[in-house]
This record gives sequence, structure tokens and C-alpha cells, in this order.
Amino acid sequence: MDKGRPSWVRHCLGWLGPARGATARRMPWRSTLLITVFVQVGTRFAAHGQPDRAALDGVAEFLLLAGSLLLLLRHRFPRVVAFGTAIAALLYLGGGYPYGPVFLPVAVGCFAAVVAGRRVAAWSAVGLLWAGHLLVAHWLYRWLPPAADGAAPWGQELIVAGWAVAIVAASELGRVRREQLAHARAERAAAERRRADEERLRIARELHDVLAHSLSVINVQAGVGLALLDDDPEQARTALTTIKGASKEALGEVRQVLDTLRAQGRAPRSPAPGLARLPELTEQAKSAGLDVAVSVEGRVSGLPPGADLAAFRIVQEALTNIVRHSGARSARVHLARAADALELRVDDDGPATGAGPSGGGNGLVGMRERAAALGGEVQAGPRADGGFAVRATIPLRGSGDTRRADGADGAAGEQDGGSAARAAGDDEEESA
Repeated sequence: MDKGRPSWVRHCLGWLGPARGATARRMPWRSTLLITVFVQVGTRFAAHGQPDRAALDGVAEFLLLAGSLLLLLRHRFPRVVAFGTAIAALLYLGGGYPYGPVFLPVAVGCFAAVVAGRRVAAWSAVGLLWAGHLLVAHWLYRWLPPAADGAAPWGQELIVAGWAVAIVAASELGRVRREQLAHARAERAAAERRRADEERLRIARELHDVLAHSLSVINVQAGVGLALLDDDPEQARTALTTIKGASKEALGEVRQVLDTLRAQGRAPRSPAPGLARLPELTEQAKSAGLDVAVSVEGRVSGLPPGADLAAFRIVQEALTNIVRHSGARSARVHLARAADALELRVDDDGPATGAGPSGGGNGLVGMRERAAALGGEVQAGPRADGGFAVRATIPLRGSGDTRRADGADGAAGEQDGGSAARAAGDDEEESA
């Protein structure tokens, strides 16, 4: 329908149109009713002390009521209300009626306009009222009631100007405060979204760690069992026993993770895994056909919890990748503790049999996230001789908060015999 109207009409309607988001707000009936009653009662009370002003009549009542009831629309049409209340007050003063709370609807209307972002309209309405009062009090008073009225003293104009400035200043302060509150709410909402995203990543990483290694062991042992089922039943039985233990362990750890998520805020009942359980990890790797040699420089016990956990997880994931994606049957893990950092390296001699380093897995991403959460880094890639190497540097300062390395690891901590081998594959592996 707007297309059939002249452009100047559409412009005026847009300028006088509702404020943004105003359609979702209800009319302020209660506050408007209170203001209306206050204006009516207060004006009558003020009139007793101004016998030289014109007596209140039907026109005065109408102007007071109109100015007050316009406030019902102050959220939907703030510009209209700002000018409407100012004009109603100006006509009331032009009629020579007593001064009183007639300015209150103007103040509320202009405040609503400024808060709604219609600052120019609010200032213009206040300026219109003040300029109109100057004309009435110093020039038009000769032709307006009450009879034999004289010019108002200029000191009174200073008071009126002070009220006008106070109205605008209060409106601006309200606008600034409201913007600050809106900005704070937006920041809180953004922070909540970030926390939710981080929590989803932690949950995904934890489940990845819990399941990836166990499923890798199950897959390898299932292949062994199938191959030896007819020729070596005893060895096949051993493979099936390993599968049973790995699957039971994985189910228990997943249950612990889910229980922790359902009972947020409850302290974990088991400690987070660390390098002290590295022998368990090497034993599980050995059951999958991988011989792991571990060398240590310095003392790696007593590490900060976050660094201990991150180092353990990185070794897990690296060994799991070798089991799944390398033809090597041996691997080397080297740990070196410096004054303020832990250096670790995991090497195999290859050749690679699975996805390459650019594969679609999440293990390498998980390694880097764990190290980066503590201010460290992980480098991984093929070696010149055909093998693969993972190098990690984990700072030992400021790494006491286990949750930074993995928010859910504390709940999926220590399990019987081999929960340490919950490694995820790196970018060489397919998504676990």
C-alpha cells in the first residue's frame, strides 16, 4: 500500500513510525494511569496558589488528559508522543492556566523518545516547548488569557530552561544506562554461547579419547581372532578376551562421562589419568602388536595436573595412530622435563598404511587443542626415512587447572587395567 503514496508521505510516516521492536511491547497502562492521576490532582492543588492565572475549565481538563493519555503510545510512537505532549503543554500554558505538573508528561514522553533512539525528536520537542513558552510569556501574553497579564520575569525563564535541560540530561542518562545494560546482556549471551561451544568441544574430545583406542584395540584383536580361529583357537580365545575387556572398559568410561554431564558441579570421584599410567598404555599397545620403548630424561612425576593429563593424552593418541595407520611394529616414546616445560616425542619407522597426515580424523586436532590450552604446541608429520613423528612442548607453569586441558577428563579418569588407552587418532586417521 505504501507504494501508491507520494515519497514525502512515506518519509513522514517512516519518521513518525513506531520505534524498533515496539510491536512486542505492551501499552504502559499502569504508569500512564498513575501519571494521569498525579497531573490532575497536582494541577488542582497548584491552582490554589495561583489565583492570578485562568481558572481550570473543560479545555484545560482536555489538554491535561490528552497530554497524559498520549503516554500510552510512548513505546510504539515515541516521536509522536514527544511532540504531542509538548504541544498539549504549550497550548495549556497559552491558555493562561496555572503552572503545575503539566510538564511531567513532556518529561516522560521525551525520556521515552531518547531511550528509543529518537533523540532529535525529543530535543526538538523540548526546544519547541521552551521557545513557545518564551513567545507566550514575553510577546503573545497581550492577546492571551488571563486578562491584564504582564510579561513573565526573565528569572522564570531560567527556571524553565533549567527544567528543559534537566529533562534532556535525564533522558540521555537513561539512554546511556539502557545501552550499557543491553551491551552487558549481549556480552553475557555471547559468553554463554562460547562456553556452550567449548563444552561441546570438550565432550566430543572426551568421547573421542574414551572410545578411539578401545575400538582400535577391538578392531585389531577381532582381525587376529578371525585369522586364527581355525588354526590357533587358543590365540583366538586370547584375542576375544582382550576384546571383551576393552569393550567393558570403554562402556564404563562412557557411562562415567555421561554421569558427569548429568550431574554438573559434582566433584569427580577418580583422579585424572597421567604419565604414571604410561606402563598400562604400553601394555595395551603391546596387546595390539606394537612394542613401545619408553625413555625418560629428568623426573616426570609430580607434574601439574593439566600438563600431566595433556602429555598422557598426546602419547595415547600418537600410539593409537601407529596401531591403526602404520606398518611399524615398534615405537619410541621419549619424555624430557626441563625447568619450565615438558618435551615429548613419539616416533615410529612406518610405513604408513592408513590415511595420510591430511586425513579426516580429529586426533591431531585434539593433540593441538590440549597443548594450546596450556600455552604449548604440537608438531606432527612424516619423517624423511618414511616413519612418522609427533613432537609436543607442554609448559609446566600455569597448567594446574585440569579443566583447561580437558573439561571432562576428570570424570572419566582412572579405571581398572587399561583405561589409559583411550587415545584418539590424529589427522592421519579416519574420524573415530
